[in-house]
Amino acid sequence: MFKAVFVDLSGVLYEGKRVLPGAVAAVNRLQQSPLTVRFVTNTSRMNRGQILHGLQEMGFSLESRQLFTAPDAVKALVEANNWRPYCVVHSNIEAEFSVLDRQNPNVVIIGDAAEGFSYPSLDLAFQLCQAGAPLIGIGRNRYFKLDGSLHLDAGPFIYAIEYAASVTALIVGKPSPEFFAQVIASTSAKASEILMIGDDIFGDIEGAIKAGMQGCLVKTGKYQRGDERLIGEACHCVASIVEAVELALGGSSPQPVSHR
Repeated sequence: MFKAVFVDLSGVLYEGKRVLPGAVAAVNRLQQSPLTVRFVTNTSRMNRGQILHGLQEMGFSLESRQLFTAPDAVKALVEANNWRPYCVVHSNIEAEFSVLDRQNPNVVIIGDAAEGFSYPSLDLAFQLCQAGAPLIGIGRNRYFKLDGSLHLDAGPFIYAIEYAASVTALIVGKPSPEFFAQVIASTSAKASEILMIGDDIFGDIEGAIKAGMQGCLVKTGKYQRGDERLIGEACHCVASIVEAVELALGGSSPQPVSHR
């Protein structure tokens, strides 16, 4: 019996600006249920206000306190350590970090910078990390889906700096256990009583399972046939958010699938 549900955004509730069939009604069912609901995203192409406004424009109803984003967590971490960041991030979230002291940077932050990824920007990130600056990744997603096509996410660029500078990135966001722990702590549920719904077999599902939760993979968004068998742990796999909510509410109990 679940006590809380964590829901990924892009690829689960919508793709681009297109709301996935039944998603609004499914979220409304969750919100009206006794379950604690959290929305958990690595999205680093939009700031918190843009995410909330976009969801409301699509018809979803949620409170700001229900939304947990990787960029928010990164900023909090930087502030707690009094770091001066060099940021390779999307222009939409650049302002989130502009209020911090960024003179003589002593930490590197990499998110999904889109056109902001360039040789000069990555070369400076490499030089700083090689000189000892910690490397922080806003998630480690390999790719995302937009307008019907898969696109590179921040993960490959983070791996490149790790490889070149012989460093290990601190990943803030899914699948980081620390990030999941932060969201879990916002509920009264135990990890084993929480269902994570997502379209990323690694970032959403494998990460959630390693954090002690159960995972439900939806066959929308970036899902590709056979993804559910790419990890060693058993997970639920359903057609969409509609069936995932039915599972969370106890209306159906598809058998978990596994393994490699």
